Amino acid sequence: MASSPPKISVATPLVKDIVLTKEYPGYLQSNSTIDIVARVNGYLIKQNYKPGQMVNKGDVLFVIEPELYLNAVQQAEAELNSATATLEYAKNNYERMLEASQSDAISQIELIQANTKVSTSEAAVTNAKAALQTAEKNLEYCYIKAPVSGYVSVNNIDVGNYVSGSVQPVKLATLYNNNPIYIYFNIEDNQYLNMAVSNRMHNGKSLLGDSVNIRMMNELMPTIRASVDYLSPNVTLTTGTLNLRAVIKDNNWGLRSGMYCTIELPYSEEKNAILINDASTGTDQLGRYIYVVNDDNTVEYRHIEVGQIINDSLIQVTYGLSKGERYVTKALLKVRNGIKIEPIK
Repeated sequence: MASSPPKISVATPLVKDIVLTKEYPGYLQSNSTIDIVARVNGYLIKQNYKPGQMVNKGDVLFVIEPELYLNAVQQAEAELNSATATLEYAKNNYERMLEASQSDAISQIELIQANTKVSTSEAAVTNAKAALQTAEKNLEYCYIKAPVSGYVSVNNIDVGNYVSGSVQPVKLATLYNNNPIYIYFNIEDNQYLNMAVSNRMHNGKSLLGDSVNIRMMNELMPTIRASVDYLSPNVTLTTGTLNLRAVIKDNNWGLRSGMYCTIELPYSEEKNAILINDASTGTDQLGRYIYVVNDDNTVEYRHIEVGQIINDSLIQVTYGLSKGERYVTKALLKVRNGIKIEPIK
């Protein structure tokens, strides 16, 4: 008695329009990386953060002894007050002498000297104001604040050390602003030309300008969407590539500068692409293969060529399968070339 043919699951390909993508390696870089420097001389007396801590714009990170610079401000204020008083006296004196000159009570030379004293006093006031502004700025430099919000690195100089910042700025730490955060990667010039042709064929609609998918090295992290905001205006001759930059505007994952990632870049569109379950394919020495079910329910081994993965489970078939043909979806080990099956859906 002949055994009945095995029941095997079959399906026809899914036919739909897809966007073709290509993967590139990339790396993350902070929106801004800022060196926190000392610009005055003095002992470092305070550090107000823990290394690696998130700080806000305007937070005081370091304090360099301000007493000397506070004294300089007070001295500059006193000199400005003195110069202002001298100017007021010189102006009043000049006005009296100007009245006296109307009745020839004083000589013309005395009047010129009084006017010169006014000009000299005005210059002294200007110099005193400038000196006060310099002293106030130096006092402000004693309190080193975060210019933007971000993460601060470990301190380069410990509290208690003397800093000579007025001669040359001394780096105390580095601040990293990771929100937003940028992703840099390079594409081949030929790939760019393919994209340009594709965009032209789609009435100038750019597939590049919308967004790209970013995948981190950790598989537990979901795919993150990022917007491409920069395309290099020239090709690097040594590598034949163009540099691109994408931006993650809301970095809610705590991504840090220097991390590596994979960028999924859309470059073209495929109409009526043939898609099958990736799990329905096998691999041997010739490459990918599937089992096709003919009209008489005979199984046929067939080599296929594939494109990219779609939605993590479907794979594009670029050669070897027509849209109306049936293929085996499960239990590949139960079938072989030439056997009869009872197809089930």
